[in-house]
Amino acid sequence: MSGRPPAFRCASSARERADPAAGSAPQARRWLLLEHPGPWAVDAIAGAGFHANTLSLLEASAKMGGARILLVRRPGRQDPQAERRWTAIGPDFETVSAPWNESGSLLRACVAMSQPAELPEAPQAPVILVCTHGVHDACCAIRGRPVAAALAERWPDLVWECSHVGGDRFAPNVVLLPDGFYYGNLDPESAVRTVADYLAGTLATEGLRGVASVSPPEQAAVVAAYERLGPLAPGAVTVRRSVQKGPHHGHGSETTVDLLIDGRVDLIQVHVEAVRRPEAQLTCRATRATPATEYRVGSFEPLPPPERRTRDWL
Repeated sequence: MSGRPPAFRCASSARERADPAAGSAPQARRWLLLEHPGPWAVDAIAGAGFHANTLSLLEASAKMGGARILLVRRPGRQDPQAERRWTAIGPDFETVSAPWNESGSLLRACVAMSQPAELPEAPQAPVILVCTHGVHDACCAIRGRPVAAALAERWPDLVWECSHVGGDRFAPNVVLLPDGFYYGNLDPESAVRTVADYLAGTLATEGLRGVASVSPPEQAAVVAAYERLGPLAPGAVTVRRSVQKGPHHGHGSETTVDLLIDGRVDLIQVHVEAVRRPEAQLTCRATRATPATEYRVGSFEPLPPPERRTRDWL
């Protein structure tokens, strides 16, 4: 009598298919982190017990500020009586944090999320997130918790487990804030190495999915620059301009991305093509196969001098 077949695991399947990760970071300019010990529902924010009016206000403020709301908790056993805090963080404003114990305490967080962009005067303290949202996808817990534990052992004040960040098949997913760099396909050893490099001022490229502040094709171009021109600092590659032809969302588009490298005058021009991947089950909970988009980097070269001289946007 044969035993039951092993459960499907999307992260294992994605590794077998060699799914490309570059360009897969969900876009966001800011994050609101709400300390919440759990348990977390499949839809963590909707199931967190907020009053309906507060939930609507949080969602509206997040949309206005281009923010993503996440529940967070420290790795390990939780104290349900401990003080909870919220933190609004992103690369374009000063990090704000305050205690909260009821829905009304989050009104200041809503204001913080919707503030106009203004570069902070001083470097912001880093926050390291690891998705461990097992109810949303089993791979996030199976692969994420060992990574969170390893990172917390090294940097206990910086590391948080968090709810769903997107890209379950790339679990374990690690997000480095305030910059918004996404990593996937790590293990405890490579995660510690990646975070150590980041904190020391160098961006590792192994498992780099992208930076959330720019579009997927631009992310693919940015990842290519860090891979080909590195080692570079986390903020060394910025998108100066991009032009997309074809569907704005979906397969078949071609994007030309001009990158500024480490503040130099010279630009790198990158051509990125969005390609439809074969249909596959992309998450553990998926009920049907769907196609993912792969962002293929074509030419990668300095912008020709005559074109560079005539562009009034330099």
